[in-house]
Order: sequence, then C-alpha cells, then structure tokens
Amino acid sequence: MAMLRRGGNATDAAIAVMLALTVVEPQSSGIGGGGFLVRGTAEGAVVTYDGRETAPAGASPDWFLAEDGSLPPFSESVMSGLSVGVPGNIALAARAHAEHGRLEWAELFQPAIALAREGFRINPRLNGSLASRSDRAGWSESGKALYFDPDGNPRETGALVVNEQLAQILEVVAAAGPTAFYHGVNAEQIAGTVAAATPREGAMTVADIHGYEAKLRDPVCGTYREHRICGMGPPTSGGTAVLQILGQLERFDLAALGAENLVAWHLFLESQRLAYADRELYLADADFVPVPVAGLLDPAYLARRSALIDPDTSLATVAAGVPDGASNALADGDEPEEKGTSHFAVVDRDETMVSYTSTIESAFGSGLMTSGYFLNNELTDFSRAPEVDGRLVANRVEGGKRPRSSMSPMVVYDPQGRPLLVVGAAGGQTIPVQTARSIIGVIDFGLDAETALGLPFVMAYGDMVLVEESTWLESAIPQLQALGHTQITARAAPVKAGAVLRRGDGWESARDPRLEGLLELP
Repeated sequence: MAMLRRGGNATDAAIAVMLALTVVEPQSSGIGGGGFLVRGTAEGAVVTYDGRETAPAGASPDWFLAEDGSLPPFSESVMSGLSVGVPGNIALAARAHAEHGRLEWAELFQPAIALAREGFRINPRLNGSLASRSDRAGWSESGKALYFDPDGNPRETGALVVNEQLAQILEVVAAAGPTAFYHGVNAEQIAGTVAAATPREGAMTVADIHGYEAKLRDPVCGTYREHRICGMGPPTSGGTAVLQILGQLERFDLAALGAENLVAWHLFLESQRLAYADRELYLADADFVPVPVAGLLDPAYLARRSALIDPDTSLATVAAGVPDGASNALADGDEPEEKGTSHFAVVDRDETMVSYTSTIESAFGSGLMTSGYFLNNELTDFSRAPEVDGRLVANRVEGGKRPRSSMSPMVVYDPQGRPLLVVGAAGGQTIPVQTARSIIGVIDFGLDAETALGLPFVMAYGDMVLVEESTWLESAIPQLQALGHTQITARAAPVKAGAVLRRGDGWESARDPRLEGLLELP
C-alpha cells in the first residue's frame, strides 16, 4: 500500500513485498530464492516472468546420487550445496521493473531496509517454523545468532530481530542495481558458501551467478465458463495443472451442485488426479525437454480426459494421457514433496493485476546463509533419480536447467474481458489445487475472496486423499469412501493462499483465513 500511495503501480508494489518478506518471512521466500510473476493489464495484455533458480553448469543427472548409484537420505541432499540453485528473484524484479515499474528502483527497497535495520518482531508462525525446523534455521552461525537465544532455543514470539547484514546488502543492490547481487562480493559469497557445502565436483561458481537471466515467457491461458484465465508456463507445472483441472470440470454443473455438495468435491478430486498424472510425466524446463503444453491444454484432449470422470465412482487407476506432442519414452520421476513459499496479489488504480509467487523451497531453504538471507534448496525440486527403468525423467538435473515447480500465480478476466481476480498460493504441491479451488469458489459458487480461500481443502496424492480436518468434509469421509476414495487421511491443511477480487464496483483483498492468529502478535 505504501508503494501504491506513493504513485507506484502493481509491479512496484509486488517487488517491494517480495523484498520485505525476505526480512520478515525468512522461512518461506526472499532474495536467496526465485519466483514467477504474472502481469495482466485492464486491456487484457498478459506477460509472465520466470525467475526460477538454475542448476550450476557443472551439475549432471547423477547430481544427487551417491558414488555407488544409490540415493542418500533426502535430508543429506537438502542440507548441502547440492540443493542450492542460482537465486532468481532480484533478476526477475529488475527485469519486471525495467519494463513496467513506475517508482525508482531504490525506493522499492526502503521498507525492507527499514525492517531489517530497525527490526521486526517474530510472529507465532515464524516462531513455530523455528521450532519445527531448528536444524535448518540454525545450521549456519548467522541463523543461530539471528533467530535463537544463547541456549539454542528459538527466540520467542514478540522478540525483536535486527538483521544489519541484510540491511546492508539491500542498500547495496538498491543503489547499484541487480549487478551488485550477481557480481562482486555478493556473488563471491554465494558461490563460496555453496561450494564449501557441496560434496562433489561441479559446485556453483561465480560464473554461474554472473550468467543468470530472468526470462520473459509466454503465458499459458485458457477459458473456464467464458472467463479467461492466464498463468505461468514451464518450468512451473502450476499454470497447466490449474487449467487442466478446470477444463476437465467444465462439463459438470458445479454451480448447481453447490459448495457443500460432496459430489462436487469428488469431481474435483478426480480432475486433480488426471491433471497431476500428466504433470508428473511431462512437465519440466521447456528449454531442455519438449513439454507438450499446447497438447495438454487442447480442448479436445481435455474433453477426452474429462470423459474418464464418473460422478458416481472413483477411477480405480489413473495414468498420464497422451496429448499431441508428448513423448512416450519418459518416466515418472521421484521428486520430493515441495513446501514453503509466499504468494502476493496486487491490483493498482489502472486495474493492472500482478500475481507473484516467491520461494526458497523448504522452510529456511538449504539452511545456508549469506549476508543475512537464506539460500534456497530449489534443486531438490528436480527428480533425484535421473531415469527409471531405463527411461529418462524429464525433470532430471542438468547444468543450467530450472527445476519443475508447482507455483501457480494466476490472473482471471470475466466474460466481458474485465480484470476479475488475482490469485495464487503457497504450499508446494498443494498450490495448483488451492488455486483451482479458489477460482471455482469465485466463478462457480459466487463467493467473496475470503470465503473462496477458506473453502475446505481436499487433495488427491495419487490414490490417497487428504481431507482437511475439522471441516464438514471430514465428517463426510464415509461417503467419499463409498465413492471409491478408500485411502483417506484427515489432517490440517498445508495451505496459504492470497487473492484480490473485483466485487461490484470495487476490489477486495483476502488472505487464507487459516492464517488468522499466526501472523499477528498477541
């Protein structure tokens, strides 16, 4: 809001939020990681920016394998230099700002610098993350000093955190531009920190950091009940997954079923299963492997996939389809579950929409720190196994490649072509499901933003279903089982969505109501 009040636009504001979250939400996102930004104007022009991290040039498909070809424990891959990709958020911000920003570059950094230098108070959510991921948050001496007391305990809710090192690097990049991040002392510190923690040849070098480029990508767009919906294409799977989930549901009258009808959520689960089967097999960095985006979103293909969905029973097994342009030689990889991430949505007075999802992957990323910020562990979003049964995995590690993501920043236009909704989420593999559910809540159920974000969460993980505990869906588990969803677990929903929605003549913003009490101090 400060950026908008100063005459800035949605691009300026979104960048300022990303920078500020580096300080106050260090467990989820920041300049040590990367992200995706989707920008849609009132006239319908949509551009998307790829700030996803890249593997070092020396990385090879066997990057995560032990010398004997076996896979070590996942934690060993994460808490090492093997997991760190070249950070992309500053390059993404610089490119988006150069093309669309209104305020001076340095002005966007001032709130973050003030928060780092003057301090911010730990909220309950950060305190909880420090307690549950103390090994990661306190792995480096800098992390220990910032977030833990002398006895090694997480600093309490309400404790003031002052991060002068971070304030200084933010000041340097604010004054000198992105070159100060990707060259000179900062680049040397990143490369040195990562290389020292990398137990094999091919570690990140300053040349890897010098060569990083944020890319302008073609958006992926589709229609759902005459609404135009646009998001990010590869290397994220989010845009295609959301559009597939929605496209496969279009033949069903969800509005008539209503938000509290179990069949509607059964249909939603079945559509997820189909979309995620395709995602697992085909989605990766399109600069390295052919990704059949057009085939996956072709209406005829979606109609064939939708025809597999039965309102009365669950599919016994689900396999990837064969869209036009698909390779039948690929194998499903072994990507671990993604976590972490932040999403923010902005609309300015010109009704330009910006949807930005930023991440360092797991809570506190790799645990490695430089200049007061955590470095990501995004490379564990690659399949650690490069091939399965002799077939290559599309999302295998390769030098310079960007790992597959689930991030799903989206913008939605109403049937008249007017900006309607900016939406996205955090929460790893749950992101496309959260985003699609929120869009359904708005378009099909006519809900306001907060109610749409607060709809019960239900997700299919292959043949297993997660149902959000303490919701009406938990009490309906027997009926879901009768529909064929036999493996059901009820637990807290690992979700965190945000949106801005046009309602009547104005706009309303909302965050996931599950965050209530976790962000504010007592």
